[in-house]
Amino acid sequence: MAKKKTKTFSSPPLKAEAQIPESGKSVNSSLYILLLLVFTFIVFSPAIKCDFVNWDDDRNTYENKLVLEHKYAEIFTQNVIGNYNPLSILSFAIEHSIYGMNASRMHLVNILLHLICVYFVFKIFQALKLNVWFALIGAALFAFHPLRVESVAWITERKDVLYGAFYCPALYLYIRNLDKPAKWKALLAFSLFIIGLFAKIQMVALPLSMLAVDYYKDRPLNFKLILEKVHYFLAAFLFGIIGILFLKDQGSLETNSMVHTGIDRLFIGSYSLITYCIKWLVPYMMSPLYPYPEKLSMWHYLSLPAAIIMLYGIYYAYKKNAKALVFGFMFFFFNIVFLLQILAAGQGYLADRFTYIAYIGLFFVFCFYTQKWLFEKPKMKSIGYAALGIYLVVLSFISYNQTKIWKNSETLWTHVLKYYQNTPLPYNNRANYLRDLKQFDRALEDYNMAIKYKAGHATYNSRARLFFNKNEDQKAIQDYDQAIKMKPEAEYYVNRGAAKAKLGRWDEALSDINKGLELNKNWKVGYLNRSILYNQAGKTDLALADIDSYLKLDSKSPELWFEGARCLVLLNQAEKALSYFNNAIRLNPNSGLFYSERGQTLQSLGKIDAANQDFQRAQQLGQAIQ
Repeated sequence: MAKKKTKTFSSPPLKAEAQIPESGKSVNSSLYILLLLVFTFIVFSPAIKCDFVNWDDDRNTYENKLVLEHKYAEIFTQNVIGNYNPLSILSFAIEHSIYGMNASRMHLVNILLHLICVYFVFKIFQALKLNVWFALIGAALFAFHPLRVESVAWITERKDVLYGAFYCPALYLYIRNLDKPAKWKALLAFSLFIIGLFAKIQMVALPLSMLAVDYYKDRPLNFKLILEKVHYFLAAFLFGIIGILFLKDQGSLETNSMVHTGIDRLFIGSYSLITYCIKWLVPYMMSPLYPYPEKLSMWHYLSLPAAIIMLYGIYYAYKKNAKALVFGFMFFFFNIVFLLQILAAGQGYLADRFTYIAYIGLFFVFCFYTQKWLFEKPKMKSIGYAALGIYLVVLSFISYNQTKIWKNSETLWTHVLKYYQNTPLPYNNRANYLRDLKQFDRALEDYNMAIKYKAGHATYNSRARLFFNKNEDQKAIQDYDQAIKMKPEAEYYVNRGAAKAKLGRWDEALSDINKGLELNKNWKVGYLNRSILYNQAGKTDLALADIDSYLKLDSKSPELWFEGARCLVLLNQAEKALSYFNNAIRLNPNSGLFYSERGQTLQSLGKIDAANQDFQRAQQLGQAIQ
């Protein structure tokens, strides 16, 4: 009897290319990830000794009223220079309430948040079926790749590491939920997503990354998958609109000096995309600022066809079912596409920080195919692992040194000028830092260089302030004139008024300050300067009115409460003056002058015992009593 033929089927394509076996040796992953976290901390430890920098740290932290006054509710209704990242601002406010404005501790928090991200990148790579060693290598690449430095060592970029600390565990939970579904995983992942949106709006890319995971996990890409994530997409859309509106309202869109056409932006975006792909493997010329080019170069024009070829290559890989490659580049593209400056925002067309999450996809591609190659060529394992070790050591060394450029504003902008010597911004910002240190000659050199390279109105205002501080008031006025000519802002009029007042041109000074306050009724320095002019003119009632206007905007100034008290004394309102003195002393209890003046007021009211107590306290503080 003839044997019945068995029906055979052709083998299906290898699914997700991920069927590479684990190493036969048991690996204590907990120990190794702990060692990785410790080494990562060491790599970024120089940041702990770094100060604030005048690259948005001022407006986000030590000059941010929301932070200084702990206005927790208002933080969620306002933005900072067009960026809606209230959770980051809230973290600064909480830190300030605990230990004051401390740069070192803020840097430390940034590093710790980065370590959380490193740990979950390791868990993500494990969940995507990389073996333990390559999950560790992938996490190491993420941990101390030099393009991580900006996000970790720059206090303002707390938002990167903070949203990453929600993004990475949310993505990990999503992957785990696909493997072993549980309602709590889905709920927790979505909760982390919503919280992360308040840290940085770039969190909107997470549902797209989830679609990339779906593809890698062999889930059919159809409308059902999108409908499954409709709550993610709706929240992402809402926050995306909020982000654009805030950017537009604050004038952060199209703030670069050169306004490029739509087609120009397509070339710029393509150039950025290609550059990020190169820097992934070969990090070079890392700068906190990549200014827009005045004219597009040949490389910008060639980048568009290069990007098209790259995208076609991804499509070809898709047709060939190279899932790991397609997934990695999908992940990278989804997380970088909104940051390619096709819709321009800010003063640079590239930023190292933009790659913080996006590079996870490329690191996965690198690790997957390196793992696959070494498995297929076991004789190359020793050489391969040695090469990887050297590569990681080199990256960590570069990152360690790159972190040091964030020491202060001078080191930061000096580093930028290594690459961009024809750009006004680094000269201007370094000059501002040097001016505040009273290194006027060095600051003036930088201001002059900034103006040489076509700096804007803000630089003329800054140089004018330097001249003002050097008592070169006529030069200051000339620079204020130029600033006002370029952009008539309240600050410039008020500042020019102060310079004119120093020269005794009282009427002109008052006119300038009035003009400034017409342009901005909330410019408190205007009220301060005008109150001084009114006091000098003997118009005490008007001076007091301006002091009160100032205090309505900022009630935290002991000097202004004190000056208000003095005005009230002159106006024979001693009882009311006492409340002003009390506020001044409450805000600054170590001023002998405050106690002395309050004591005199108490004495005039016949409150001798209280007056004597104030006089005694004033003497203890070194204040002479008349």
